[in-house]
Amino acid sequence: MGTAALDLHVHRWEPSASPDAGTLLLLHGTGGNEDDLIPLARLVAPAASLLSVRGNVMEQGAPRFFRRLAEGVFDLEDLRRRTDDLARFIEAARGRYGFDAGRLYALGFSNGANVAASLLLSHPSAIAGGVLVRAMVPFEPTEPPDLRGRAVLLSQGRMDPLIPPAGAERLAGLLREAGADVELAWQAASHGLVQGDVIVATRWLGSRLG
Repeated sequence: MGTAALDLHVHRWEPSASPDAGTLLLLHGTGGNEDDLIPLARLVAPAASLLSVRGNVMEQGAPRFFRRLAEGVFDLEDLRRRTDDLARFIEAARGRYGFDAGRLYALGFSNGANVAASLLLSHPSAIAGGVLVRAMVPFEPTEPPDLRGRAVLLSQGRMDPLIPPAGAERLAGLLREAGADVELAWQAASHGLVQGDVIVATRWLGSRLG
């Protein structure tokens, strides 16, 4: 993979003082960058190493991880290509920074959660699972991947105008059908982050990262 793949994404790497603490892959929402989720990550997993990534697609000046044709309508070819690039980047980053891929969990919000879901469905060995906040189905795979041994927390808003409950439940079902250990947590919230997301993410990550 080498340097070329590592250059696919602007990113921040913050190593942990503890080599056994695990690593979080931080994937921001639309309009965010590699700095956005650092404070949240420090709240929910203070000891973890952090690999925080900036999306490469610009939508009216707002960074994203893949193109969309309209609200909730994704450019599936671009999604496939960008997800492939993210998987290549992760492999190169693992070679450069030396983290354990078996203890690499995504922490993604909105668009970042969607690309994390795409990563799980198309590159199941890239991450061990993750916390996906306000995620929707990125695409329907023709064949389910093998997600046995992977674990996912979906934290969804009951009043989210962008993601109806059925959409969140469908994503949970897709991941479960592929063998993942899935927890679907509902928040009394819209699309934005709330304290409930922090509470469930802290508990869930604490049981996996220590």
